[in-house]
Amino acid sequence: MSPDAVGNGALIPFSGETNDSLAVYPLHHGLARPISRVALSWSRGNSLRVSLFAEPSGSFDTGDGAKVIEVKLGGGDPEIDDADWRRIAYGSVAPFALLQSRRNSLSALSKSSYHLDWWEHVLQYSKDISSLLTGPKLAPNPIIEDPNEIVTKNEEPTCLKAAWELMEIFYVDKQSQAWLPEKLVDWLADYDSLFTSTQETIHGKLVDFQNDLVNIQVIEDDPRYWEVMSSALSVGWLDIVVKMLRLHGSYQIDQLSKRELENGLVEAVAVLISKMPRLRPESAAGNLGECFKSKPDFTKAWEKWRSQITKLDCSPYWIQCDNQQTREGLRNMLQVMLGNTENLCTASCYWIELYVSHFLYIRPFTTGIESMYNLAQKCIQLKTPTGTHRLTGLMIGILAENTEVVIAEISREFGPWMVAHAVELLTSGSEEAEILLHDERYNLGGISMVELHRLAYAQVLSSHALTWQIAPIYLTSCMKQGMGLLENLLYRQSVQHNNLLLKNIEICRLYELDHISSNIMKVAGVYHWKHGRKGAGVFWLQQSQDTNCLDRIAQQLFDSVGKSISDESFKQWEGLIELLGSESKPAGGLEFLHKYRDFKKSLQMVYSGKSTDAARQALMKNPSTPQRFWLPLLFDSLKLLNWKDSPLLSVSETNLLLNKLQELSLARQRPHFTEPNLPPQALSSIRLALATNLGRAILDE
Repeated sequence: MSPDAVGNGALIPFSGETNDSLAVYPLHHGLARPISRVALSWSRGNSLRVSLFAEPSGSFDTGDGAKVIEVKLGGGDPEIDDADWRRIAYGSVAPFALLQSRRNSLSALSKSSYHLDWWEHVLQYSKDISSLLTGPKLAPNPIIEDPNEIVTKNEEPTCLKAAWELMEIFYVDKQSQAWLPEKLVDWLADYDSLFTSTQETIHGKLVDFQNDLVNIQVIEDDPRYWEVMSSALSVGWLDIVVKMLRLHGSYQIDQLSKRELENGLVEAVAVLISKMPRLRPESAAGNLGECFKSKPDFTKAWEKWRSQITKLDCSPYWIQCDNQQTREGLRNMLQVMLGNTENLCTASCYWIELYVSHFLYIRPFTTGIESMYNLAQKCIQLKTPTGTHRLTGLMIGILAENTEVVIAEISREFGPWMVAHAVELLTSGSEEAEILLHDERYNLGGISMVELHRLAYAQVLSSHALTWQIAPIYLTSCMKQGMGLLENLLYRQSVQHNNLLLKNIEICRLYELDHISSNIMKVAGVYHWKHGRKGAGVFWLQQSQDTNCLDRIAQQLFDSVGKSISDESFKQWEGLIELLGSESKPAGGLEFLHKYRDFKKSLQMVYSGKSTDAARQALMKNPSTPQRFWLPLLFDSLKLLNWKDSPLLSVSETNLLLNKLQELSLARQRPHFTEPNLPPQALSSIRLALATNLGRAILDE
């Protein structure tokens, strides 16, 4: 934070003259009073929550006394917004998981077979990831081509994709190692525009010239016309150069007869450019240049092509050409194609463009990273950088074969996602990089650099509500500390939302974390029970098989029902009793409540005019009936006891119930007796009904 951004003075001593690289985040809080206290805490993702408290005011003040501001820290990519980052994060899970699965299956093979086949899997992984990094699509090209449109592109390039493809070229794509320089030519053609932010580029010069093209009367008389063509030619953009040459005024119908010689020279150079030999397997459809796969064929064509250029350069027709701008511009382009170092330095804008031009016109047979690195150092000396771009440090680290520098660059410039996924590219064909990144280190707590960066990325995912569910993919690939952090992540998720809880349990199932799943369901059950969602609480406790909690709940439920054994009370708890089942059997337990439920159903059948047998069996064949339920149970049975068709009970059964009533009368004298909620005349009505039943039973016998 800047020293004066949060009040009248610096909260932390900071000097603007320091040479240290410090990130400054200004805070626009709008508080009028001086700041007395600041509280910092982590927010979502890579954001910091800053709470600012103003000094208390002695006078009456209606202004705000505090403010909370969320500051997004560095480490993200300014080219890609949060929604696109989440799309990339989710899209990269499947390729990453598939590659880890293939690694595990191939690790059982011999070491030679592993390295022989592995790069192909990594290349497919790289292609899948690269497809996710595509920038925003631009408007489609018009059906009728604009003759003045020089530079065209289908999508907006991003530094993230440029860095990924650069690593793919050098580390993974073994098939293209023979024509690595040509891959760099294509790479620069796609991403030269990215360097415009820090220095002048050929792409930027072309765009500026294209914007001014409508205001130019005679294009060949404009020095910039020849300058940008020489520059585009120096980096191998042949299509653009030939298209611009065809804009030359000598091609106009009314000028052909007057400027036939001049037009012939322009066309001769255009033909030579379109026939330029390229040491590569194939070129994109419609691109100019002749491609050769083998070095002997390319060498033969290269020498023939250069001899044609030399012959044209020495032609006497140049003296006869009256247009000085055309003559000098074309001959300068010939010198570029002949590899004149001075002309190439003038045509290029910064060292990477000069570097690529050397591969095209001076050293097309360059092989080996060491020689490529030496050439890069030479180009840096010839074209001293005017600014530092985030891709240049990465390229130098790759050419220097310094894996640690590459890791540091992509971590600093592109963040944890890039490091976690790019290490697979760095180790695809290098045993040295494999050892460096996968060996356990004491200073890292016994983990490898690969595991460290995966853990860092998983922590970023875990801190956001929309990405935490993909963090387990990366945590489970970390053998040392991943599972412990995964447990913490799963325990940290809220249990109050059912969808989130189900997702959490599903993750536990996928990774066979049964003990964590059981604990999470137990926490969910207790949470729901305490917040009044009794049914949900019992369900999750049953899923966790927590018999202790279920037994306590059953006892609590039994006590609650027993305090007020009425129809309303029973209806209130009937669903929960049904849900608990008969498995929970505390002392006096729910087994009776289930039988009592069956008894109430039998009573309903009797009231509907059906047989009394089921109700009679439910009343008499339950020796485990707790004493507190005797009176309510008999009161509910009054209609049965007064059944007119026949006595409900036999003599012995009636005497048993009368004895129970006597025991109950004695028990009511005890201090802790729970009096049921029944009408005052309930006991008398029950005694009368039993006496009537006894008399009828004696008569029947």
